[in-house]
Amino acid sequence: MDGNRRADVRSGLRVSIVLKQDQRTGKLTEGIVKDILTKSPTHPHGIKVRLQTGEVGRVKKIYA
Repeated sequence: MDGNRRADVRSGLRVSIVLKQDQRTGKLTEGIVKDILTKSPTHPHGIKVRLQTGEVGRVKKIYA
């Protein structure tokens, strides 16, 4: 599942995100969602979240 729909992303889910500084390389960072920062129901580049570690990025993959 990709992270373009806000309805698919919930606090506590394990996800892979791309950090702002990694957008050029596409390097993914795994973690647990703490906060959902995007307000709109969808976003073409992924829903922006804050992980429990404090890192902020856009969701690229959701692990069920």
